[in-house]
Amino acid sequence: MKNPLQTKLCDLLGIEFPIIAFTHCKDVAVAVINAGGFAVLGEAMHTPEQIAADAKWIRDRVEGRPFGIDLVLPASVPPADTLEQLMEKIPQAQRDFAQQIKEKYDVPDPKGPIALHQWGGLNQAIARAQLEVLLDERVPVIASGLGSPAFILERAHQLGLKVFGLVGKTRQAKRQIDAGVDAVIAQGYDAAGHTGAMGTFSIVAEVASIAGDTPVIAAGGVTTGRHLAAALCLGAAGVWTGTRWLASRESDLDMILKEKLLAASADDTSYSTCISGMTMRVLACPWTEEWKKPGAPDVLPAPYQMLLSSDYLQGANDHRRADLMTEAAGQGVGFVTEMKPARQIVFDMVEEALATFDELTGEPA
Repeated sequence: MKNPLQTKLCDLLGIEFPIIAFTHCKDVAVAVINAGGFAVLGEAMHTPEQIAADAKWIRDRVEGRPFGIDLVLPASVPPADTLEQLMEKIPQAQRDFAQQIKEKYDVPDPKGPIALHQWGGLNQAIARAQLEVLLDERVPVIASGLGSPAFILERAHQLGLKVFGLVGKTRQAKRQIDAGVDAVIAQGYDAAGHTGAMGTFSIVAEVASIAGDTPVIAAGGVTTGRHLAAALCLGAAGVWTGTRWLASRESDLDMILKEKLLAASADDTSYSTCISGMTMRVLACPWTEEWKKPGAPDVLPAPYQMLLSSDYLQGANDHRRADLMTEAAGQGVGFVTEMKPARQIVFDMVEEALATFDELTGEPA
């Protein structure tokens, strides 16, 4: 019997297992790559200089294996407004409400510069500068977590680079497939972070039905080997996983947040626009709960809501206030119950997926 885990995603990337780890931690990325999977490092909140340094750091540790970097490339944000200009556009009603939350929960001020003020989603100039680094550094795979990457396809392909697009709607997938992306990540409502309104089970099957030879990668709630097996049965060529790695041993996430994730279930996540102005799934916290209440003002569009929430988010993190802190978390978080090495997580997912296929067919996979 053919190994069901040897997919066209494995062939495309030259990897052993069709598992992609999306992570903001370089150590997690290297561990997953060296275990036979693939990793995409989220760099949307880093300066171009930091991105270049991180790409080199990973290259020095993966012995020629490929890796990816993810940015956000939103077309709907201002072209080049300064931070001060963006802040001035936040209405007083929303400022007052944020201040009420701060006073109600005794939210401390951030200790230093706010990291989110470098987020690539604040304006197109930041995003383009970050993207130029990926092209200059010849990063093997460029992934776009927000916004279509179609405009960079020609340049990237000329340089021998691959481009992946992450989508939450089938029509977005069709546009990107027609444009020539090398793989499309079909992400369901179950996912952590920015995600759409369509369930993983639905979007993966729909996108797979129109993808032709373009590999489809399933995202959204994927945390176990059974999820991996199910994704392949739906027509995906691999899985995109994020929440699974946050509580790994290599992860540099604050231990307070690791413990919150290990104790969390799907019911502990909140899906709303109140963090960034776009639909996003995170662990519920006072900020998310207050914006749900009657009388809360309208949530601002991106990037203004992100600027509004950034003071709360960093103040909570800088002072390690467990009662205030939050983190992006998908609905598969209930399966994240142990703090394991990333390498072991890869092997456990593979073993469980193969055992699942064995159960279905009655013969070893």
